[in-house]
Amino acid sequence: MCPKLYRRLACALGLTTVTALGGMANAAEVQSTGTLGSPGATTAIDGKQLPAPDPKFGGVITDDALQSKPWWAPRIVPPKGAPNILLIITDDAGFGVPSTFGGVIPTPTMDRIANDGLRYNNIHSTALCSPTRAALITGRNHHSVGFGVISEQSTGFPGYNSIIPEDKATIGRILRDNGYATSWFGKDHNTPAFAASSIGPFDRWPTGMGFEYFYGFVGGDANQWQPNLFRNTTQIYPFEGKPGWNLVTGMADDAIEYLSRLNQTSPDRPFFMKYAPGATHAPHHPTKEWVDKIGSMHLFDQGWNKLREQIFENQKRLGVIPQDTKLEAWPTQIIKNWDDLTPQDQKLFIRQADVFAAYVGYSDHEIGRVIQTIDDMGKLDNTLVIYINGDNGTSAEGGPLGTPNEVAFFNGINEMPTDVQMKWYDVWGTEQTYNHMSAG
Repeated sequence: MCPKLYRRLACALGLTTVTALGGMANAAEVQSTGTLGSPGATTAIDGKQLPAPDPKFGGVITDDALQSKPWWAPRIVPPKGAPNILLIITDDAGFGVPSTFGGVIPTPTMDRIANDGLRYNNIHSTALCSPTRAALITGRNHHSVGFGVISEQSTGFPGYNSIIPEDKATIGRILRDNGYATSWFGKDHNTPAFAASSIGPFDRWPTGMGFEYFYGFVGGDANQWQPNLFRNTTQIYPFEGKPGWNLVTGMADDAIEYLSRLNQTSPDRPFFMKYAPGATHAPHHPTKEWVDKIGSMHLFDQGWNKLREQIFENQKRLGVIPQDTKLEAWPTQIIKNWDDLTPQDQKLFIRQADVFAAYVGYSDHEIGRVIQTIDDMGKLDNTLVIYINGDNGTSAEGGPLGTPNEVAFFNGINEMPTDVQMKWYDVWGTEQTYNHMSAG
């Protein structure tokens, strides 16, 4: 999938091979602006070598400065008409989650993008966070860029060391060197764990890999109420003194502010933005407004067996799976049928799913605010929006019963009885939990 995506991007951006002249492309002579040698002159490049070689000095130097002629190298800009790019990738969301692909959880923003464009139902992910994202931002097999496993499980062997080599440039680096404004919002799971602190080193943070602006967290997940948050390489605490602050909205706000600054200062400069929310990786932390909204829809009251069949038929109707597809048998040896559960179990699992669904809907809504901002600027028609539903399938790390604390799973506590979990029923998804849902 990735190589094809990159070829399409290159075609859309006009990054075709042309003959270079003095470090600048012949095509750039047509696309240059201003008087060559003046500080305001710009040009496109052929992109065959990054960073682009400096052009030959075109001025005159004599013993007398007054008799000399200054000459400025033209600033590099993208080819004329190059589109903006908004690359969205959500976390831990399976094929049947969004309404766009037959799910029952409303995702109107994803629906909007799909209805105005194309739906892809075949994507080759690696089924792990860091590797999928490494392949996505480099266009290469994840082993060739050091991410055979997630960053925290890296080893000192080639392909598994969590270090993207210098000669494997990211899409951010490529587009930045071609004159784009590049930014990364949200999850960064491609920085080595040994560098994931406020003292760096920062060469493999987003700002060291071609992304001029970074607002997000480093690692696999984050508490959305009080995240380990950075702006570029400086830790920030925007939630202090603000009860109810949530990163899902905070990130959208910052992205909108960034786009506004760029539009005010350099409206003609194309942008590339990677937008990677923590949703829907655990902990599932939506606002109460969204939990109440989803809960009132009673999406999960019928239980997971019937819901699975409903989504399956929805996907057939949409044409995103073949009409002759057969549904696998329910894995009763691992997860009970819904009707065999106790009323208490059912109540808890519905609550878990409601909060997860609220997290989905909340994130999609905030993504919609970012897209609407681009539309309000009059730039959406020239923006390539790629909305990827999940870097892998929905996470099963909650186990058969779910958990009010995802960290318990990583410490070997795999199954907390439902009667114990019910103590957190009313605060599920709040700052009092680090919650995950049942695999069912």
